[in-house]
Amino acid sequence: MPDSPAPQAALLIRALGFLAVWMILIGPALKDLPIGLIAAAAATWASTMLWPARSALSVPGILRFLIRFLPQSVAAGLDVARRAFAPRPGLQPGFVTYRTSLPAGMARNACCAVMSLQPGKLPVGADPDGTLHIHCLDLREPVNEQLAADEAAFCATLQGGDGNG
Repeated sequence: MPDSPAPQAALLIRALGFLAVWMILIGPALKDLPIGLIAAAAATWASTMLWPARSALSVPGILRFLIRFLPQSVAAGLDVARRAFAPRPGLQPGFVTYRTSLPAGMARNACCAVMSLQPGKLPVGADPDGTLHIHCLDLREPVNEQLAADEAAFCATLQGGDGNG
């Protein structure tokens, strides 16, 4: 049994996912269904340009990632807000370098985009050898360990391949 569905099945699953998102956002009104189908088809087409169907994602990996990411993001956001409103925020901003194992391309770019969603850390550059330059709010935090954990959680969402499409 193959690890991932055939490309046509993967595209159908992707299109149904986009249609489900459309229906969640707009509502399940029958009069809006033709536009929803067009939007889902356009989103599916655009997504294949960004992430080809042969580059499968792991649904369990995505769920584990979300279970880790969401509470961590809320906690980090609260910490940033607390520091922002403190008379003396106690920050030690600066840059760290982090060596990623992801090859240049779609997977590395997506991982950096996800890292940028975490308050307090922002990837600002990447070298061809995989070195990422990260601006962080507090150099006293274990930033490299946090980035390694973020990368590992992100990589668990990928099924096979290098994610470059």
